[in-house]
Amino acid sequence: MATDIGKERFDKSIRDAKKVDPGNHIAAEVREAFGKGAARKLRAAGKIPAVLYGHGTEPKHLTLPGHDVMLLLRKANATIDLDIAGKAQLALVKDVQKDPVRQIIEHIDLVVIRKGEKVQVEVPIHVVGESAPGTALEQEAHTLLVEAPAIAIPERIDASVEGLEAVAHVYASDLTLPENVTLVADPETLIVSVVVPAVAEEPAETETAAEGAAAGDEAAAEESAE
Repeated sequence: MATDIGKERFDKSIRDAKKVDPGNHIAAEVREAFGKGAARKLRAAGKIPAVLYGHGTEPKHLTLPGHDVMLLLRKANATIDLDIAGKAQLALVKDVQKDPVRQIIEHIDLVVIRKGEKVQVEVPIHVVGESAPGTALEQEAHTLLVEAPAIAIPERIDASVEGLEAVAHVYASDLTLPENVTLVADPETLIVSVVVPAVAEEPAETETAAEGAAAGDEAAAEESAE
């Protein structure tokens, strides 16, 4: 009996967690009011205006719940399972427009995707490992253009510098891509370089002060000689 009660509590906690975290499922509303004034009212109500297009479909103007969408956007190339008036539609976040000062999301572009298709996306590059002692890293590229399954886009691609000596280079062709992901970018794209750290130069003011002190010493020595 106690075991059954414990199991019921566990199942309830799982159900409650699912309610708190909707995953990538978003209930969208069809938007009928347009213009800057209407968009401001939506954002004031905690909602985000969006447009959905692609695959030859007519563009749909939507309203999305702000909090749930912001949670999804923590992941690059997020996919959203939209519920539009009871009809399911899978979409990929194509573009996010933000206020340059307040960083508030102003509008989102969504593109229709279908299971089984592949899309070209820019995936973040994450440098992993430690290069040889006494070296420094210069990352030249921060994203990589690849083709990946629309419903299985990698969150990141690792570029390993483990044990590399100066001067070594890691190119796009050196990266290990996940299964079913292919490189679209130029294979010779430079990702990261392992270099010898530059030695900081002494400030010019220090050199000038030293020259002045030397000149003063010489003058004092001449006076003593006289």
